[in-house]
Amino acid sequence: MFSFGKKQQTTPVTLDSQRIPAHIAIIMDGNGRWAQKKHRPRVFGHREGMETVKRVTRHASDLGVKVLTLYAFSTENWKRPDDEVNYLMQLPVDFFDTFVPELIEQNVRVNVMGYVDQLPAKTQKAVRNAMAETAKNTGMVLNFALNYGSRAEIVTAVQKLAQQAAAGELDPTAIDEQQVAAAMMTASLGEYADPDLLIRTSGEERISNFLLWQIAYSELVFTDALWPDFDDQELEAAILAYQKRDRRFGGIKK
Repeated sequence: MFSFGKKQQTTPVTLDSQRIPAHIAIIMDGNGRWAQKKHRPRVFGHREGMETVKRVTRHASDLGVKVLTLYAFSTENWKRPDDEVNYLMQLPVDFFDTFVPELIEQNVRVNVMGYVDQLPAKTQKAVRNAMAETAKNTGMVLNFALNYGSRAEIVTAVQKLAQQAAAGELDPTAIDEQQVAAAMMTASLGEYADPDLLIRTSGEERISNFLLWQIAYSELVFTDALWPDFDDQELEAAILAYQKRDRRFGGIKK
């Protein structure tokens, strides 16, 4: 794990273009605190955070990232005040309405994982339309975790495998890591299902029920920057920290 703050990022970063992480996952944290520091309501931070999503998406695509997974709304976030939840459910509608044309131009494909069928109808429609409109794009996948929780995902995957076994379609003794991975919501990402790099903003250093299965060997980077302040330089600093790691996956390199 590695943490850094904005004051340490005054020197331009030089990245190894051959070692850009294929899959970057980000826990976008700090919108509310960013707004409170400016004496504005929390939703003001969420609105600004949406602009950060656009900025980070552009730069990640330009750098050659294959998959960018963003933790947009967790299964636990329903506990927040109703007015904030309602605002967060409107954000995907506004985001895709303004950004999909640019995503098409940039050849970025939208994917959404999570319990989408539990979202409000307007949010479901915006999500499904964005995926349909960008389905033919062959560049980076912008993968939103929306109404997503990793423990719930694992339970759903186990139930799916159990149902297959009960129906005689699957030998329980044949269940291995590949079978479990294929039952996860990230299975459609293929070889890029597991993040190489996980970033969390705002100074918090926890996983918060995000991709618990998939990040078994991900490199973790924490930054003090609140999500609305997370910029191209912050992203490159996190990637540089990743590039300095010695990834052995439990083995030993000679």
